[in-house]
Amino acid sequence: MKREEIKAIFQPSGRSVYVLPDTSVLEAAGEAGIILQTPCGGRGVCGKCLARVAEGQVEAPAGRGPLSAKRFAEGYRQACQARLKGPATIYVPAESLFESRQKILTRDAGHRGNLNPVVRKTCFELPAPTSGDPAADVSRLCRGIGDVAIADDCLNALPRFLRSNGWRGTAVLIRGRLVALEPGDTSKLACGIAFDIGTTTVVGTLFDLTDGKELGLSSQLNAQIAYGDDVISRIHRIRQDPAMLNRLQDAIRGTVNEIIARVTQDAGIASESVYEVTIAGNSTMQQILCGYDPSALGEAPFVHVFDQARALPARRLGLRTNANAEVFVYPQIGGFVGGDTVAGMVAARLDKWDKPVILIDIGTNGEIVLARGKRILATSTAAGPAFEGARIAQGMRATTGAIEKVILRNDVVLNVIGNVPPVGLCGTTVIDAVAELLRLGVVDETGRIQRPDEVPPRVPRAIRRRIVTKDGDPQFVLADADETGTGKPICLWQRDIRELQLASGAIRAGINILLKRLNLTASDVGSVLLAGAFGNFIRRSNARRIGLMPPIPRNSIRSIGNAASLGAKLALLSEDERKYAEQLRQKTEHVDLSLDPEFQAEFGAAMLFPGPEADACAGGESGMGA
Repeated sequence: MKREEIKAIFQPSGRSVYVLPDTSVLEAAGEAGIILQTPCGGRGVCGKCLARVAEGQVEAPAGRGPLSAKRFAEGYRQACQARLKGPATIYVPAESLFESRQKILTRDAGHRGNLNPVVRKTCFELPAPTSGDPAADVSRLCRGIGDVAIADDCLNALPRFLRSNGWRGTAVLIRGRLVALEPGDTSKLACGIAFDIGTTTVVGTLFDLTDGKELGLSSQLNAQIAYGDDVISRIHRIRQDPAMLNRLQDAIRGTVNEIIARVTQDAGIASESVYEVTIAGNSTMQQILCGYDPSALGEAPFVHVFDQARALPARRLGLRTNANAEVFVYPQIGGFVGGDTVAGMVAARLDKWDKPVILIDIGTNGEIVLARGKRILATSTAAGPAFEGARIAQGMRATTGAIEKVILRNDVVLNVIGNVPPVGLCGTTVIDAVAELLRLGVVDETGRIQRPDEVPPRVPRAIRRRIVTKDGDPQFVLADADETGTGKPICLWQRDIRELQLASGAIRAGINILLKRLNLTASDVGSVLLAGAFGNFIRRSNARRIGLMPPIPRNSIRSIGNAASLGAKLALLSEDERKYAEQLRQKTEHVDLSLDPEFQAEFGAAMLFPGPEADACAGGESGMGA
């Protein structure tokens, strides 16, 4: 095993990763959680993924492509074409980020877009009552700010507020409803937080709603992990003991409140200045946060509590924002196709593509959406936990010490998160290793690890020696005992490959079913969009080689980062985006794979790995996740 990792630092975020030499800047940025625009699929013709090499060893092909001579001289390169040869510091301009393509409304990105939050502030100065004008306080206020409905606690506070502040102040309105009164002119500051609530992690982003500027970002593990790693286990706990609903709600509420406290404190603002919260999460997470029993999702036909978006008072959910803040919870489509999927559809503008497009969020549950013109189909499939390292003999989450990339040359070359001796392997490792072993013929199309005497003669001796058998179970040694952090060898086991086949087969079968419903074949698909954390790290050609992705050109498969978080931000900053989300929900047809008579046959066929033809439609060799 060789470990040749080099460090890449990305500014202005300061994020850093260790990657193998010759990794593209685009892929390294993706591993750091920085998603760049790639409308051309990484072919180097659009010039949208520009990044400036501040220092270090970065090599790019001869010729500037779409780059101007001036920008080239300034050190700018196309991230999809530039490759890291040594440690480097890379500056990523805001306009190259995927979020700027979707018009995230930040001042830094230079895009105002359609800033239209539901929260508005109006500064007022009213004449005091006189004998000639003894109008009621409410009438007097409405003359100054327009007709509004008034929350009860605001009505209670109104007389004292007006007289204590000289009949001047700022009214805080949510959809024409007065929810707060603030002394002085505070019209320049109204805040909101967009949340992506995942089964494992929660991400919150603080915004100033008056100008769309991002003020802070924080993430942490979902405290519900203590009650089970996946949604099925948490649903099962509630089905066994209804009191568990309150405990799980308390856990996620605690996580959300910790993030609220952290981002507001870091930004130097009071949490009472937060008047709006948007939530995008899977069906189970959204329902538990709202206090709705998700038990029906634990049995066929997998019914959720609500489908249209919910607007709830923050005080009802126990969130530590302004007491009258509103919480917008994304609409849901059906079964396990929840708000995070709708948010991803909003972020990707899924109904606006010229050719059929597939959106996939890969995890324990894989959500798949196929859009073709006015028709949109959505489904979910139980991919199992293999993609997250679970049920893999030496699997682990993508954290320090996890092998996250495997390349087979004359021997095994590994990339380890944190640049430390490896202690386990994450889901992307299994995909990489199996894809490479398929190319060499060490693993056959049924998923069987061949004996050393069965592999093709072209297989290098160093690779061949790694094929071993322990207790009758074939294994492929990725790292010898003296190279690991545990003192034990790290292997790809035969049963690991079976778990990968189950997970990959479920996703691919779901894709095939949706294609059949619209009378399409894989060749008709224009793009496949990979959402979520797993999609950031997956190598496209390897995903296609194992059959996880349809056989389309690699450049037609692209990562769109944390699309659920982006959708939550868009809904926070514009009421128009919420209407758009509802339009997408209404036009999307939910497909229940458990009721489809062809699913089992498709699943069985998808369990087999494709032959060498899977590598034929390369679509170019540059770009992210080659």
